[in-house]
Amino acid sequence: MSRPEPLSVSALTVRIKELLEEQVGEVSVAGEISNFRRQASGHCYFTLKDEGAQIPCALFKGSASRLGLQPGDGVKVIAHGEVSVYEPRGAYQLIVRGLEPLGKGDLHQRFEDLKRKLQAEGLFAEERKRPLPEFVERIGLVTSPTGAAVRDVIQVLQRRCPRIALTVFGVKVQGEGAAIEVAEAIGRMGQMDCDLLMVVRGGGSLEDLWSFNEEVVARAVVACPIPVISGVGHETDFTICDFVADLRAPTPSAAAEMASRPDEEWTKEVGGLEERLAVGVRDLLEEKKRKVAELATSYVFREPRKMVERSAQRVDELGLQLQRGLGNAWRHRLGLARALLQRWMALRPERRVAERGLRLKGAVDRLRALGPQETLRRGYTMVHSEDGKLIRNVASARRQQNLVVRFLDGRVPVTVQQD
Repeated sequence: MSRPEPLSVSALTVRIKELLEEQVGEVSVAGEISNFRRQASGHCYFTLKDEGAQIPCALFKGSASRLGLQPGDGVKVIAHGEVSVYEPRGAYQLIVRGLEPLGKGDLHQRFEDLKRKLQAEGLFAEERKRPLPEFVERIGLVTSPTGAAVRDVIQVLQRRCPRIALTVFGVKVQGEGAAIEVAEAIGRMGQMDCDLLMVVRGGGSLEDLWSFNEEVVARAVVACPIPVISGVGHETDFTICDFVADLRAPTPSAAAEMASRPDEEWTKEVGGLEERLAVGVRDLLEEKKRKVAELATSYVFREPRKMVERSAQRVDELGLQLQRGLGNAWRHRLGLARALLQRWMALRPERRVAERGLRLKGAVDRLRALGPQETLRRGYTMVHSEDGKLIRNVASARRQQNLVVRFLDGRVPVTVQQD
């Protein structure tokens, strides 16, 4: 029996690699990450395992930079990629092109379905996006009142342009009912006297950011009568809200920077306009003086020389008056602008937030004082039927066989005796 020609180890490994890549190709594999390590080169290596087996994985720098999650030991994921062979060790491995949290496939599908629907309606089109106003005086902000995002926005605006008045509408930014709150806040803020609206929150997982992928929020952004900046998540996070907004910011801080122009730039631009105006007036006057001088020396006007000289002197006087008038008007308007800036700078968004917080606390305290717990604490009792309904009068009590009397420190069952 003849034997096949012997192969070198390298040749056999290449043949196995070709068979694997051809027969298996692209796959999606669910498992748990272990032995995760990130090299200085930016490439990542880990093992994907389940109860019965494991496979080495390689995640190269380019693919790792586009991930929407942070891989690490113990994280359960779905890895997308191709099966291949690492020839120096003769070991098969999975070349990972993308990762997503295990169990998030439904969310990703819902995201893509809504994205295609709204895109088909033209809601992502650049031609429907509105430019931001050049001079912003009032900004509306929809975000969590206790998150880091609101503090980041306030700090940026205070540093760059403290004259801007900021109105904060606090909402839930994740969890049940958050999308409805965000959409209603956008609608209400759109009716206020604001130049633009920012919708922001910090980063998080796909589930954390899901409120901003709901259709009700997208529709509210599209219907908003003022320009909307979306600053949801981190730079690598994208939401439906980002796609329909007039401008997408990679972070809440970046949204505040896009919405504000530093006061120093305004001052510099005003100074430049003042200088250009002065140069233009001076050049115009010099041109008029030159023409008058030419006429004064011409043959036609040689006889009435004195009249021309008087006219030239009058032109000088009028030019001086014009310069003085422009200068006074400019200084008057500059003074008004500075006074307006001082009044704007006296406004502090934090103070508004604090005052509204105090009013909210007072309302909560009053509501708590009217609650049943405080009533029991004052020595009163409450009577309920066996199924938990509140008994308010004798007639209702007589229709029951058994009642429960509730005190502050407990409950006592009683039996109703009929007359």
